Amino acid sequence: MTAQIKYADVEVGTELPAASFPVTRATLVRYAGASGDFNPIHWNEKFAKEVGLPDVIAHGMFTMAEAIRVVTDWVGDPGAVVEYGVRFTKPVVVPNDDTGAVIEVSGKVAAKLDDNRVRVDLTAMSAGQKVLGMSRAVVTLA
Repeated sequence: MTAQIKYADVEVGTELPAASFPVTRATLVRYAGASGDFNPIHWNEKFAKEVGLPDVIAHGMFTMAEAIRVVTDWVGDPGAVVEYGVRFTKPVVVPNDDTGAVIEVSGKVAAKLDDNRVRVDLTAMSAGQKVLGMSRAVVTLA
């Protein structure tokens, strides 16, 4: 599979379609099983509060993975992502209710690079707070 977006059709400032990703406690339990990260801060409210957190928090790698989906959905090929990095700035707090939390992600092309590559800067928010900083991906386009 190759990228569906053409390098020539993209300009600096091009906005990617934004997306919202719901997160519930059940989502975190499934992710813990898939990742092997069973740290109780991700599923045990009492423990999370005892260590100073406001409540159970989403796994950092889960948050990072949800954010990059905006890029992979846009480009049409997960293999087109050649670099990706973030700084974790705030946790995604996941209350124990029917709605849980939502990670809201937007992105835009920040730079056109050599070899049909672009840098996409992402913004990931939850509960009105930026949860990822310096979230950047380099993507090879068609």
